[in-house]
Amino acid sequence: MSADETPPSGGRRTHVLPLWLETVLLLVVAVGLAVLIKSFFAQAFYVPSRSMEPGLVKNDRILVEKPSYWFGGTPQRGDVVVFKDPGGWLSGVEDAGPSNPIGKAMVKIGLYPAGGHLVKRVIGVAGDTIHCCDQQGRLLVNGHPLDESAYLAHGPRCAGPEIDQCGRDWTAGPVPPGHLFVMGDNRGDSADSAYHLCHPRAPFCGRGSPFVPVSDVVGKVVVLLWPSDRFHVLHRPADFAGVPAS
Repeated sequence: MSADETPPSGGRRTHVLPLWLETVLLLVVAVGLAVLIKSFFAQAFYVPSRSMEPGLVKNDRILVEKPSYWFGGTPQRGDVVVFKDPGGWLSGVEDAGPSNPIGKAMVKIGLYPAGGHLVKRVIGVAGDTIHCCDQQGRLLVNGHPLDESAYLAHGPRCAGPEIDQCGRDWTAGPVPPGHLFVMGDNRGDSADSAYHLCHPRAPFCGRGSPFVPVSDVVGKVVVLLWPSDRFHVLHRPADFAGVPAS
């Protein structure tokens, strides 16, 4: 060793990982973190239909957070939630996720939106009674008329092409324990709880349930991620705070 060379600290040589091995380790850590985040904290989804327009458009990418419903927390009236198809609510096209292997793998680790889920707004929780509607076309939850004009596609109304055969005089509930009554913001094009309650074409009409099990809820929609020019954070509408207890 020449006089101007400095030996490593403690006289030991330092070992540097090959670049390829360091890259593999970083990828493993990144995938592990993605799986952890997807399983416990947040997950990406896409909007499968036009039922939540104008706020959420078909094929929008959204972010769902899960901790809000931990430790006994449950969906609240006004929340926009993602939930698993209770059975027959989605068509084959809407139910399909990515078909290629890479897309399927990315779904598993939460880096690509999953299929087989619906996006709706919670209107009623356990014990609530929902009625359509008052003279102004507003939904009543436990007798409280909802002001939904800020987010509905066509202003205050609770009937449309999907549910017009139910008329404007239907009542749902009381909502069973552990279940929700959900509706789309685009009431004229949403096969939701009201549709499954009374529409003749609904697969469960008269022989099933229009209510969604809370256990099927993945989480609450908190952010519209893409398209980027419409990026925004979603908040629970204030009027739902005025709904009295069931």
